[in-house]
Amino acid sequence: MDTLTPPSTPPAHAGILLREWRAARRLSQLDLALDAGLSTRHLSCVETGKAQPSREVLTRLADTLQMPLRARNALLVAAGFAPRYPETALVKPELAQMRRAIEFILGQQEPYPAILLNRHWDVLMANRASARVNRHVMGDRRPAHRNLLRQIFDPADLRSAIVNWEEVAGNLIHHLHSVVAGAPTDHVARGLLDEVLAYPDVPTRWRVRELDAAAVPLQNTILRHDGGELRFFSTITTFGTPRDVTLDEVHIECCFPVDEATAELCRELARRDQSSPASK
Repeated sequence: MDTLTPPSTPPAHAGILLREWRAARRLSQLDLALDAGLSTRHLSCVETGKAQPSREVLTRLADTLQMPLRARNALLVAAGFAPRYPETALVKPELAQMRRAIEFILGQQEPYPAILLNRHWDVLMANRASARVNRHVMGDRRPAHRNLLRQIFDPADLRSAIVNWEEVAGNLIHHLHSVVAGAPTDHVARGLLDEVLAYPDVPTRWRVRELDAAAVPLQNTILRHDGGELRFFSTITTFGTPRDVTLDEVHIECCFPVDEATAELCRELARRDQSSPASK
């Protein structure tokens, strides 16, 4: 059965959340009221708790603020309504077809790595190629974390094998800053930002969000191994118009070889894997 999980500590009223999200989107009360088709006076009363908004008004405001589904549920609960969107674990029967679709995408990416991540970069699923490449570049060491951010920032984890670490980590920090700034109620993201910034030799300039930093269209990652370098670029796949919190928050990252040497090594690792006794 789907679970509808309200926030553990809801705010006093929905206006507090609306004010936080409006500030995060850099909208004035007038801008938000006009875009949502409300009067500025009514929005002001909602934000101060003097007026009780209807579900329809909250939906219009959430649409205008482009709030994710989890935040929309929190907004409804704060206003005294039941949450609207279910949060269903991928292992539940209700998402069986979506899980099969995800497994198909991960499998089709072979012999190149692909992983399924949630909104906090926790690795939920990975194809065999991802494990093979990790073993190849890390030797006998196993990843110390199930979280991609921690893997990339921890010197004892995958970070030590990333040739262009500052480029990769800097792009992730840019995205994480954007998540923190754009989702004011996501305290887990804020905690992750503080945590990864505390790792050794992280540039101090990353502590401040670069508002004028251009987004990187393709992330290139260069991994060091005994025979040279593995070069990949990554693409991100998300689910369009999700009606479930889980699907709204996950994405698939697929790695593609930049050069033929990387492609051939990935194919060779797959051949070795298939011929090993453990795979039979």
